[in-house]
Amino acid sequence: MFRRTLHAAVFLVAVLSMLVPYACQSAAAGGNQKTTTYNLYFGDLHTHTTYSDGTGTPWDAFAAATAAGADFMAVTDHVHYPYGDEMLTPELWTDTMNAAKAYTSKDFVAMAGYELWLPWAGEINVYNTDTVYRDDGNPGGHGFNNGNHEATREALNSLYQWMAETGAIGQWNHPTYWYGANGVGYNSSQPSNFFDFAYYSETNDIGMSVIENLENPDYELCYQMALDAGWHVMPAANSDTHSGNWISGYETRTVLLAPSLTPSNIYDAMRANRGYATQDENLRIMYTLNGQVMGSTLSASASSYVAKIHIEDPDRTASDAITLVEVVSDHGEVVASVPTGGTTVDLSLTLSSESAQYFYVRVTTASNLTGGPGLTAWTAPVWTGS
Repeated sequence: MFRRTLHAAVFLVAVLSMLVPYACQSAAAGGNQKTTTYNLYFGDLHTHTTYSDGTGTPWDAFAAATAAGADFMAVTDHVHYPYGDEMLTPELWTDTMNAAKAYTSKDFVAMAGYELWLPWAGEINVYNTDTVYRDDGNPGGHGFNNGNHEATREALNSLYQWMAETGAIGQWNHPTYWYGANGVGYNSSQPSNFFDFAYYSETNDIGMSVIENLENPDYELCYQMALDAGWHVMPAANSDTHSGNWISGYETRTVLLAPSLTPSNIYDAMRANRGYATQDENLRIMYTLNGQVMGSTLSASASSYVAKIHIEDPDRTASDAITLVEVVSDHGEVVASVPTGGTTVDLSLTLSSESAQYFYVRVTTASNLTGGPGLTAWTAPVWTGS
C-alpha cells in the first residue's frame, strides 16, 4: 500500500514554452548522469492500404501523412492467415519498404511494418525489420498458425524471442479484440489479452515495446496488466485506419521523444518506451520522475519520488482545457489526483512508496473525445527499479 505525500503546484508558463525542447537526465554507463534534449514527434504506428484490406497504396499513405504534417507514420498491412493470400505478398512488402525509403526525409520518417496475427492470441505489429516473420510467400495457405506448426502459446514465445534476436520491435494491437483466452478457439468467454501477457522474460522484453491504449477503456486495463506482468512497454494511440484518410482523419497520435527526427532515433525511442498516447492531435506532455524521462528505469529504488509534469495544448481553447492529472502506479492504483484548469499545467508531486514498480501519468481534458469520460492521454511509466 502506498504512503502518499503529495505537493502540487499549478501555474501558467509562457506560450513559447511549447517550442522549447525537452531536456532531462538519463542514465549513462556506470550510473553517471547525462543531459539529453528530446523533441516531441507526433505520428501513427498502425495504418493500412490496399496492400492488405485498406485503401490506396503505401506511396499514397506516406504522401498524405507528410501533407498532413505528421512527423512519422508506419504502414502496417496484414500478413498471414486468416486474411488470405491476397494480403501482403513478398512483392508488396518490398514495395512498402521502397515507399518508406523514398518518403523518409529530414522532416518525416516513413516506416514499413506489418500486422501479424497469431490465432486466438491477437495481432502484433512488427517494425524495424525487412523480414516477414517465418514467411516463405504468404503463409495463409500453409497450415495452422501461419504455417509455423506451433501451438499458439509456443508461437507467441517464439515471436518474442525472434524479435529480441533480430532487433525487430513489436506492438500489441487492440488488446481486447480477439477472444479465446485458453487458446482453443474464437468467441470464448474472455478476451485473449495475448493470454494475459504471459511469457515475460528479460529476453522477450527486449522486442515487445509498445501497446495500443485508446478508445476502449479496457485497453488501459490491458496496459496495466502488461506492466504488472513485468513488461516494459509504452502506450500508443493509433488510427488503425483502413480508409484513405491517413493522419488527417484522426486526432489520435503516438508521440515519441527523440533527440532528432531520424529512423534510428524513432526506433530507439520505441525500443526505450520513450513516449505517450494521446487522443488530442497536439497535446504536449513532459514527464520525469526523479529527473528521469518517461520510459526510463531508475538506477536504484527509493522511498520518495518527485514527479515533474508539464502539459499544454497549443490550441488554447476552452474545449482543450486540462481538467485532471493523475499519477497511476501498480495494479492501476491512482496515487496522485490533481484537478487542474487551463491549457497549460505544471506540477511537482512528491510520491512516497516502499514498493512501487512504476508510475505513469494519465490526463483528462474537456475535449469531447472517446476513451471514457474526458480521458485523453497516457504516458509511458518511469520504472522505479524496485
